[in-house]
Amino acid sequence: MPALYRAARVLCRPRTVNEASDIILVTGVSGFVGSAVARALAAKGYQVRGLVRASSPRANLTDFPGTLIEGDALDPAAMARAMSGVRHLFHVAADYRIWAPDPEEIVRNNLASTRVVMQAALGAGVERIVYTSSVATLRPDPAGPADETRPATPEQAVGAYKRSKVVAERLVESMVADGLPAVIVNPSTPIGPRDVRPTPTGRIIVEAANGRMPAFLDSGLNLVHVDDVAAGHIAAWQRGRIGERYILGGQDVSLGAMLAEIAARVGRKPPTMAIPRRPLFPLAYANEALARITGKEPFLTIDSLRMAKHKMFFSSAKAEAELGYTARPWAEAVGDALDWFRAAGAIA
Repeated sequence: MPALYRAARVLCRPRTVNEASDIILVTGVSGFVGSAVARALAAKGYQVRGLVRASSPRANLTDFPGTLIEGDALDPAAMARAMSGVRHLFHVAADYRIWAPDPEEIVRNNLASTRVVMQAALGAGVERIVYTSSVATLRPDPAGPADETRPATPEQAVGAYKRSKVVAERLVESMVADGLPAVIVNPSTPIGPRDVRPTPTGRIIVEAANGRMPAFLDSGLNLVHVDDVAAGHIAAWQRGRIGERYILGGQDVSLGAMLAEIAARVGRKPPTMAIPRRPLFPLAYANEALARITGKEPFLTIDSLRMAKHKMFFSSAKAEAELGYTARPWAEAVGDALDWFRAAGAIA
């Protein structure tokens, strides 16, 4: 469908994004952020259709607040079926692995799935899209928190996952220029309930709560509650500008402060020894070699050590100003994450 014709179709309809009768497709609903987005939309009365792969875990879907459709984001035919009757799209699904036996598989998956989903949305005449990217697509700022004005190139991204998100985000930007009605959101480091996998940061929380992190790297993260990230998605859908990116973050926190907060909440002594990165590289190489034998994702990887060189601090000022975005205190998010992991049996 030519871009001008698509634009004409959109302009002929009211540009409201808050009609409860509209079908909203959310991809990745079995995952951490996707399930939060779907629940936040349903709580506001919207009709949610969730896309889930046949092989995806079902822990986050037992009380899914909408209808589910099976399909793979890499399958054009499946995506065309999923888009039938859909007016709005939240593309949250991604191959979120920091490590894989074939790292380039992560890049291929995220680039190809983004292309398939966005092309299906264009073909279905979807009116408004929120694309979930990541702060992984932005360059850290040594002088302070980074913002949306520091996009990274694929060559500047550390590791396959970050590179995959960079190339996928650049694809969306190029399609926006051809008429794709997409707003881009860049979550920082979400934590909180329903982290079933768990994410790399969720693994840190579990390991620390169980007393298995006696030392830490001198690094830092921008921590945000996953439900605030979900609310930020809705704000971007309702008020974001097409083609713009918005960081959805919380507060900048050193890894040492995060571990101390976890220790205080579970009644353990906090780790006090910060260790340098360089001596850990042989251990990371050994962990990855073992992972290739066992197939189990290693806790310590070469790329994670490379990432730890920079404090991943970010500013959400643009989202706050344009979207009305807010985030609760990071310690509250840690508490909710601990409560969920404890209830799930992950914390002794």
